[in-house]
Amino acid sequence: MRDFRDAKVMAQTLRESLTTKSITISHSHSLELVSRMFGVADWNTLSALIKSGDGAKLTPPPVIHPDIQRRPALPLRDFVPFPGGTQSLFVGRAKTVNALNDAFARQSDVVIVLQRQHAVDEPSLADLQEIGLRADLIELTPLPDGTLKVQVRIGRRVMIRAFSSDTSAFEAEVSDISEDRAADAPDLILRAVTRFERYAAIRNIRMPEGWPPFGEGRHPGRVADMIAALVLLPLAHKYELLAVLDPVKRLELVEALLDVTTRPVSSALQATRQRAIAHARDRQHRHATLEHLLLALIDDDSAAAVMRSCRASLKQLRTKTEAFVDTELAHLATEDGDIAQPTDAFRRVNDRAALAAQEVGYPLITGANTLLALFPETRSPAARLLAEHGVTMVRAAKAVADGVGKEEA
Repeated sequence: MRDFRDAKVMAQTLRESLTTKSITISHSHSLELVSRMFGVADWNTLSALIKSGDGAKLTPPPVIHPDIQRRPALPLRDFVPFPGGTQSLFVGRAKTVNALNDAFARQSDVVIVLQRQHAVDEPSLADLQEIGLRADLIELTPLPDGTLKVQVRIGRRVMIRAFSSDTSAFEAEVSDISEDRAADAPDLILRAVTRFERYAAIRNIRMPEGWPPFGEGRHPGRVADMIAALVLLPLAHKYELLAVLDPVKRLELVEALLDVTTRPVSSALQATRQRAIAHARDRQHRHATLEHLLLALIDDDSAAAVMRSCRASLKQLRTKTEAFVDTELAHLATEDGDIAQPTDAFRRVNDRAALAAQEVGYPLITGANTLLALFPETRSPAARLLAEHGVTMVRAAKAVADGVGKEEA
């Protein structure tokens, strides 16, 4: 049986077969057609795979089934679920409540559709994302205010074909999408799992049931969905992951998101980190701590903007922090020449800052992200010094979410 390495021979055979039927295509066109047969976007990509001999990255394309099914629909405005999870959702729109009641009465599953804009109350097809999800209803609980709490089990992706809000309940017409033929990618799965475990440790995320996702049934798409459901990202970025139908490509994107070393750092933050090391080096301290970092952040325009938004006096904070560094950290002084090595907490804050920038959609890691990343280090005197001057995690997070301290790439 031929595989992707026989692509050129297959292209020639295709041209010859079509010629006998009085259909003429160019050689390049035949190569493009064969590439698509292997689920590859174009001949250049397939050619690169042939040269590398790497067939593991060739994934059969997902199957979008032609059958169209009509189901009660549940529009979501501020949440992107992923297949395999169980979610509790709260709904209040009358047409959504009616759709859920209809589904329970008919013992039907529902279709979760994702709105492009939060403010739209009566969405049309144009207001919805192209990819949605099937969901099985587990439990429906009426709430005192007339809304519903519904627990659902998220199933497979679907293509949204039509959507109706003309009746008393939302309904959607969908086609199922099958990913069952995904290529095996054990090395990619291992890298993604390892990076997620580091991410989860930094963000204090509890591992999902059934972790790690190894064994005979491992599937790159399911691993990607399991991780994507737990990674904090802007909604638009979450949907981008949901809409990637190639399971291997989706896991590659998830793995890239978890790689904190690839996030660009603003030049101002680079100078701030160097200044923190200098604060430790000038005092001949063995380690550069979070208190050295805080002292440097006070002079970082991005971080300072967040502190000022919390109504902190930077002058008083600087005085207190300098006093702490000079007195309470005096025991770190050494004469052996091995000085100013960042502590583990210092490195954790840098990693957490990269994730914080990604989560709020900042193009660059800034001092504001670094300041916010400092608060989970609850045993650090730096966090206490900030709190004493009115800079709390809640206030700082609100400022960052509002764009305070953001720098353009």
